[in-house]
Amino acid sequence: MRVAVPHSLSRAEVRSRLDAKKDDLAGFVPGGMADIETYWQGEDRMMMVIRAMGQELNGHVDVEDTQVTFEIDLPLALSFVEPMVKGALEEKGRKLLS
Repeated sequence: MRVAVPHSLSRAEVRSRLDAKKDDLAGFVPGGMADIETYWQGEDRMMMVIRAMGQELNGHVDVEDTQVTFEIDLPLALSFVEPMVKGALEEKGRKLLS
């Protein structure tokens, strides 16, 4: 699953906001019942390990000049939550970057 959120910030500002609010990323998962670990793999890619609903998901956030791209590998068993997660990422991602 891939969600792009546009922004008009510098890459440094986006990285700073992601670092400052990384604990809020758990709220991006519907129900807020997620545990998320993050670390930076290079300057513009934040890796994520998400534990939710008895599953462990991997994903990353790519910081680009005009957008931030959230990418999460959803297993088939959780494909039913994809529309909810996409909606939450779009809405909360915009707030995070505004």
